[in-house]
Order: sequence, then structure tokens, then C-alpha cells
Amino acid sequence: MGTIALENMEFFANHGYYIEEQKIGNRYSVDLYVEVDFSEAAHSDQLKGTINYEKLYQIVAEIMAVPTRLLEHIAQKVIDATLREFTAITHVKVSVAKHNPPIGGLCGLSKVVLEQERPSR
Repeated sequence: MGTIALENMEFFANHGYYIEEQKIGNRYSVDLYVEVDFSEAAHSDQLKGTINYEKLYQIVAEIMAVPTRLLEHIAQKVIDATLREFTAITHVKVSVAKHNPPIGGLCGLSKVVLEQERPSR
């Protein structure tokens, strides 16, 4: 087993609990880690033996494009879509961060981290 990571993906999106956040928008960062057996690709140098990184990015980008109120909801949607798209993935970890969140003080990021194993079949 190995881990594929896409780190510091950045998006401008209109997520937020408050109406103002949804109207103004903000910067978000997403990190995605997936565990998969990519030993075939490591030996063969062929994409068919691993997970296509571009497709992983597209999944996250599509989810980030739909306004959502909570970071927790975004993280779960990324996990669900990733596990649905790639049956070879055994574990997913995702973090979603909002830059300069409106919390009444200085804060660079608010972040949620969620991870999930593939349910047993």
C-alpha cells in the first residue's frame, strides 16, 4: 500500500455559514490523501496501475464549485466521491481550510480534517 497526496490545492469559493461569506467568497485550501496499492504502477510505469491525480483534482474542484455552508460537509463530500469513483482506494483523508475566517479576531486558517476507511464489503 502507498499514499497519494494532493496538497495545498487552492480554490476561490462561496462557502460559509453566514450569507455575507456566501456572497463575498473566500480562498480555501484542500489537502487530499488516498491509500491505494500502486505497486503495479511502481514497477510498470503505467497509469493503469495507480490513481489518476488529475481525476482526483477534478473531484475536489467540482465539489468546491458548489456553495456549501460547512467545511465538514465539503470534506465528507470529497471522501464520498473519491471512494465512489475509485474502488481501489482503501482510505481517504481530507483537510479543508478557509483562509482568514470571520471569527472576530486574527486567524490565518480554520480547518477541518476528516478521514474514512472504505467500508467492508
